[in-house]
Amino acid sequence: MTDTARNYPKPPFPRQQQSWPALACRMQPPPDHGETSYVGSGRLAGRKALITGGDSGIGRAVAIAFAREGADVAINYLPDEAEDAKDVVALIEQAGRKAVPLPGDLRDAAFCRRLVEDAVKGLGGLDVVVNNAGRQASFDSIADIPDEHFDDVFKTNVYALFHVTKAALRHLGRGAAIINTSSVQAFDPSKDLLDYAATKSAILSMTRSLAKQLGEQGIRVNAVAPGPYWTPLQLAGGQPMDKLVKFGEKTPLGRPGQPAEIAGQFVLLASRESTFTTGNVWGSTGGETGP
Repeated sequence: MTDTARNYPKPPFPRQQQSWPALACRMQPPPDHGETSYVGSGRLAGRKALITGGDSGIGRAVAIAFAREGADVAINYLPDEAEDAKDVVALIEQAGRKAVPLPGDLRDAAFCRRLVEDAVKGLGGLDVVVNNAGRQASFDSIADIPDEHFDDVFKTNVYALFHVTKAALRHLGRGAAIINTSSVQAFDPSKDLLDYAATKSAILSMTRSLAKQLGEQGIRVNAVAPGPYWTPLQLAGGQPMDKLVKFGEKTPLGRPGQPAEIAGQFVLLASRESTFTTGNVWGSTGGETGP
């Protein structure tokens, strides 16, 4: 048996901060993405997946898990995140699968469309889309949120999901899966994450609507809603410093989740074991209020 409350780091964490976008390789303690722990069993053999935000955090853990389950994987990331992305590419290739790195800014609708086409070309097809990339920053008041930041959060979290999914549909056939990353913030929004929480609620609604639209085509659409997870998102303004050092402390498990702990949910939702699962939201919140 594994005592999950003790096997992973608990707060207090070192005081640390990075400029956007932050890198996992510079975090202390380093996150566990499953680099040494995830063992696959062929559940996604032959699948071809595109993952946005695949360089670090939850996206990185999903990329590692997918590859070790037998999938070829294309990852999107910002050019400034190339240091993390290089490691992910190496891990995918070590699993014996094809890795397709696709840097670029999802706030650009034209890039989103080009991203899908490049993923299809690089992978030789597409049957799993993971809309995971996210932007988050903490502000005490709505009056403090710059207009351009509000736009960036919605363009990254919501608009990109719309453009990538729309472009992907012409390539997805029966049995394909779309998995979106929502959040516990969609169910219990924090007062200092007003715009981020709103985007995660939008993702939740879009997931359920898409599931109804695409059911007849045999395409399943689901979402995963993480609670507090130890990822670079938190260090680049996602949490104020006084909260960062105590991050995850208030969960019943007394710590934040590690990306490796949620990757299995994405694997299951992408696999043939979930063929009757669509329009659902699966939580991984450490006991906080969620789905």
